[in-house]
Amino acid sequence: MANNLEKATFAGGCFWCMVEPFDTRPGVNSVISGYTGGHVENPTYEEVCSDTTGHVEAVQITFDPEIMPYEKLVETFWQQIDPTDPGGQFHDRGESYQTAIFYHTEEQRQIAEKSKQLLENSGKFSKPIATKILPAKPFYEAEERHQDYYKKQSFHYRLYKKGSGREDFIKNTWKINKADLKEKLTPLQYHVTQEKGTEHPFQNEYWDNEEEGIYVDIVSGKPLFSSKDKYDAGCGWPSFTKPIDAYEIVEELDTSHGMIRTEIRSKTADSHLGHVFNDGPKDQGGLRYCMNSAAMRFVPKHKMEEEGYGNLLRLFD
Repeated sequence: MANNLEKATFAGGCFWCMVEPFDTRPGVNSVISGYTGGHVENPTYEEVCSDTTGHVEAVQITFDPEIMPYEKLVETFWQQIDPTDPGGQFHDRGESYQTAIFYHTEEQRQIAEKSKQLLENSGKFSKPIATKILPAKPFYEAEERHQDYYKKQSFHYRLYKKGSGREDFIKNTWKINKADLKEKLTPLQYHVTQEKGTEHPFQNEYWDNEEEGIYVDIVSGKPLFSSKDKYDAGCGWPSFTKPIDAYEIVEELDTSHGMIRTEIRSKTADSHLGHVFNDGPKDQGGLRYCMNSAAMRFVPKHKMEEEGYGNLLRLFD
């Protein structure tokens, strides 16, 4: 894997908020917070914040493009920022909080430019895209206290991400329009995904499916689970030991029906998928992702390439 590693560098405002979205993604080796784009060597945090160095706060990602394509990283980047803001990000104002994609190769430049144009043409934003696409310059690692901030200071990080306005902006900007879901989904699919319904055990489509392939979100099409991680938990619902990409799911506290459980929702579609329990196989992490078949669509291995999931065929190597 080491020989295939590449770097991606993104400036998305405060770098505290730009590590978590990439940190646990498949194929991502590391995410480092730092400074780049300016003219001062080895700047300090205080110097960068003074807007006298030309640097912006950024993250540099080391990744394996065969597992996590650069296109996916760029897509994730857009979904963390307000790309129309030329003066900073959310409550953080000034030069050091401006957004940019720093490309390391010509291929990255072309991918970034194309992605920016598609976003501009999508009509999602009423103002022009202000994010710059620039050649990569020397990247200076930030002080240790700023590395993995979402882990070291998780409580403050959550307060900051919410209080700055970033969290609500992301949720409101990238949510799927659910107005026509009743027409697109079957009554059961709608009940499960939009009304937190539950299918009958042993009477659903995938509880005993043993074919190789992946399970994708019925609403967004995002990959959720692989048959490689599916097992018979004896509960009558499709059960998995882990998701394909933890970024695509969200955990929420569920106190319905007089129980305390952890609900699993899809990140992109904000749909109910099922629940996760800690009674799974101990040698595989101990978790049981108990999902509703109606919340997913199965894509057989032999159809993954034609349906756009070819990069996930590596799961079956």
